[in-house]
This record gives sequence, structure tokens and C-alpha cells, in this order.
Amino acid sequence: MQVITKNLKNIKLAKGLLLNARQVNLPYLERSKSRQGYTFEDGEQVLINLPRGGIMRGGDVLVDEAGKFYLVCAMPEQILRVTSNNQLSLMRAAYHLGNRHIPIELGLNYLHLETDPVLADMLKQLGVDVSTESMPFEPEHGAYGGGHKHGHDETFAEDYAVAQSVFDSRHPQHDHDHDHDHCHNHDHSH
Repeated sequence: MQVITKNLKNIKLAKGLLLNARQVNLPYLERSKSRQGYTFEDGEQVLINLPRGGIMRGGDVLVDEAGKFYLVCAMPEQILRVTSNNQLSLMRAAYHLGNRHIPIELGLNYLHLETDPVLADMLKQLGVDVSTESMPFEPEHGAYGGGHKHGHDETFAEDYAVAQSVFDSRHPQHDHDHDHDHCHNHDHSH
């Protein structure tokens, strides 16, 4: 059994290299697992053993220990599609879903999320339109990479650098001597 150990995210390969790549067809939940077995229609099996914390996206190229390529395909699945003619209502829906840490796919005029009847009812009460669709689900990773992180994943340094550059652009460094008040009134005798 071949063992897949690498995900070539964001790397453009020549189409000729992918002509013989096998397709790994997975729904979102399976693409979020870094360690799992996969069986192709012809019965061939591979073991996916990727670094923890990553999510496979449709179009990602996986590589096994022998250097063979596999193309990740995001399978269609039942999702909720949230739309509204009122942008504020759509933003409010995104806020409430984000507050619950619900994975969502964002579009200019829509939100997609995994099917959940309780969330569908909540969204309808917020005044947005909710329908069920069958399509690939590609939710956002989050501001600092995919899922809950502790700073040891493969993209932490890059994600931190982006966040720091945004902070620095809004809070320019200053070189001068003065005390910085901490905006609280108590003694630091502890």
C-alpha cells in the first residue's frame, strides 16, 4: 500500500505531470482528516498520512512516498446555501455562524455551510433565504490557518507574518521616550 505524505498546496504543476494522477474524491469532512485510508473504485488502497492541522482542498496535489501524484477532488455534498437581497442580513447571518465557530464558505452574495436543521431555522429567523444544494463545500480556513491552532502547524509562520504586517500597517512604530499608560488605575505591587 502506498503512503501519501505530502500535499503540494498552492503549487502550480505542469498539466502533463497530472495526466496520470489518480483522483482522490472526498467530501469536506474527509478532506479535513490528515490520517485516513482511501480506496479507489478499482480496489487499490492508499494511506493518507499528512501533517496534522491541514485541510485538503479541491485541486490540491498529493504525493506518495514513491513520488506518484494524486489530485484531490471536492465531492458534491448536501449543504445549506444562505442568500439575501439585504447585505446587512447576510453579514448578520455570517456573524452568528462565526460566533458559533461554524465552518462557512463565503461568496459575494451567499454563505454555504454544512446541513444542520437547527442552524437552518436560526438563519430563517434572521430573515435570510436558506436552501439545500448539492455541491462541493470549501469553507474558509480561518484568519490564522485551518482550524484551532497552537502555533506549530506548517503555515503558522506565514499566517503570523501576514497578521503582523496588517497590525504594523495600522500601528506604526514610534521612536521616542515617554511612559505608556496601561489605561487602568491600580498599583502594580503584586
